[in-house]
Amino acid sequence: MPPPLARRTTTITPFRVVDVMEAAWAAERAGRSIVHLEVGEPDFGTPEPVVEAAAKAIADGRVRYTSSLGIPELREAISGYYAERFGVAVPARRVVVTTGASGALLLALAATIDRDHEVLLADPGYPCNRNLIRLCEGVPAGIPVGAGTDYQLTAGLVDGRWTAQTRAVLLATPSNPTGTMVPPGELAAIAAEADARGGVCFVDEIYGELVYDRRPATVLASTDTAFVVNSFSKTFGMTGWRLGWMVCPEWALAAVEALSQNAFISPPAPAQYGALAAFTPEVWAVVEERRRAFAARRDVLLDGLRAAGFGVAVTPPGAFYVYARSDGLDPDSMRLARRLLDEAGVAAVPGCDFGDHEPQAHLRFAYTTSLDQITEAVRRLIAWREHGPATSQEE
Repeated sequence: MPPPLARRTTTITPFRVVDVMEAAWAAERAGRSIVHLEVGEPDFGTPEPVVEAAAKAIADGRVRYTSSLGIPELREAISGYYAERFGVAVPARRVVVTTGASGALLLALAATIDRDHEVLLADPGYPCNRNLIRLCEGVPAGIPVGAGTDYQLTAGLVDGRWTAQTRAVLLATPSNPTGTMVPPGELAAIAAEADARGGVCFVDEIYGELVYDRRPATVLASTDTAFVVNSFSKTFGMTGWRLGWMVCPEWALAAVEALSQNAFISPPAPAQYGALAAFTPEVWAVVEERRRAFAARRDVLLDGLRAAGFGVAVTPPGAFYVYARSDGLDPDSMRLARRLLDEAGVAAVPGCDFGDHEPQAHLRFAYTTSLDQITEAVRRLIAWREHGPATSQEE
């Protein structure tokens, strides 16, 4: 018999979206046409100036370990981003460059969460957040949320759920899977609630530049005590580069640096030098063009889902997801996801990936593919609802 695995492994749930992706790929290998609305990864590539800057760094031999907190030039650039974009003063010393946003959140949690500490978070929400809390031996305490609060926590919900075991609250704005946001005033109130209780506020802002009906916002406009997690992945199309950052409160910097030194040594050097080009006018123009494209895709998908019988009570203002109520078509979202893949050639993710609050009644659709493909997905979904399973491999 092999030795037993660590107990924590039994609490870490796998990504069911991977099962959907693999089933979709298998269908394609069998000759079927599949529209992929399951993948939470932009279809746009990395902007060329970033690629060129990284290639030059590699050619120049800048591939060695860097500071565990990131190269000074990039930390200064991120500090400048907050000043120029939001009018917020964030000293470069508080910017920690990390191995992806997941690395940032892991460092923040490891620095503040002890065994059995509760972390409040919205349900539904991004599954990795729950699992990283468990990895640090904390307890993710999901608070059910729905359309009435735009699928987000409020200061009142946090106040009503905080207990003696609660250590922190974790927000994501815009969020995965819902694409909804916490209004700036509510963000400030939740951060203040955590402060008043001697707790911690973590805010995931990785989709913060992918906002369509309002201005981008940051919790840092109202507090300097929150841990803010961000990433180059979504805004700049750098998912595989594994580069993120965290704005860290002063009191936690020494602990975070020590943890980073031991866990990661340093973020990847070529990615850091490439990212220096991300905050240039040329790349921001690319980001804006893509933001407009995502907005157009969202609008087509929203109209199509509603026409196909899905319920979307809240128009998502950010990210690139629609969290649609699906129990009017089938009360079992896992079964419905399989039916849509098999019968309509459209891949979507069942709600069971995202929490315990009505997961069987929701599907997540990602508009991370071309407008032509989204239009085709809408056509297939409406035809499926009206006429039943497709009769052609190409439908």
